[in-house]
Amino acid sequence: MKKKYYGYYYCLPAIVFMLAFVGYPIIYNIILSFQNCDIMSFNSNTNVFNNGLNYKNVINNPLFTTALGQTFFFTFFCIVFQFVFGLLFALFFNLKFRLAEPIRGLVLVSWMIPLTVTGMLFKFMLSPSSGVINYLMLSLHLIKEPIGWLVDENLALWSIIITNTWVGIPFNMILLSTSMSTIPAELYESASIDGANSFVKLIKITLPMIKPAIMSMLMLGLIYTFKVFDLIFVMTGGGPVNSTEVLSTVSYRLSFNQFNFGQGAATANILFVILLIISLGYLKMLNKEEI
Repeated sequence: MKKKYYGYYYCLPAIVFMLAFVGYPIIYNIILSFQNCDIMSFNSNTNVFNNGLNYKNVINNPLFTTALGQTFFFTFFCIVFQFVFGLLFALFFNLKFRLAEPIRGLVLVSWMIPLTVTGMLFKFMLSPSSGVINYLMLSLHLIKEPIGWLVDENLALWSIIITNTWVGIPFNMILLSTSMSTIPAELYESASIDGANSFVKLIKITLPMIKPAIMSMLMLGLIYTFKVFDLIFVMTGGGPVNSTEVLSTVSYRLSFNQFNFGQGAATANILFVILLIISLGYLKMLNKEEI
């Protein structure tokens, strides 16, 4: 009987850690979202429950509606671009030419750099006055005057999408490339004998065989992208004119700029519920495929 429960003893430290540093903050945030909590009541510990008024105020806030739409817009295009370019890179490096491994290692550098550092780099590169992007485009006579990538409300969100895509491509490439390496070469040889070209092999063999990796990659990418904060905070801070506000930045703004901790917690919980629903839908879809 002792040997039977040894495994639970080894798991105990991890369980305690998760309860203390993950479970408690989530539960406290849920409780906080149902209270009138500002900087004065927080310091005096006199928070009063308001029967969900925080959620009503947040949902009725025009900024929340704008941020929710921009969050889905940002996530959708980041996921699409990351998948397309990640797949192209994976197919390219799957050719196994001489410099494939060194170049693939260099591509991974962008994924290893912290997002705050990446945000600062692209902020300088996209600067209207001294950015290297405008300098190159002016030198090649592609534009006549510098473009305000991060100060134009029509371009700011697209600039962050491009930055986040650059960060996520290596992650997608590695997952897809690793999955492609497990496909038996005999399948491609048989397809070649039958007269299949490269495009047919991609559609009929490669993509169906790596479907589990694609689904996992899309799900992880969706979760990481939907809750992105540091990249947007460093590059634009949600501006200009709220054009790059997403749910995570709205939650931060409500909590630490306006000191309305209850509404900030409510916004964070709405983001959490959306991701939870998506995750449960993904798990349900996996269970159907296994059956």
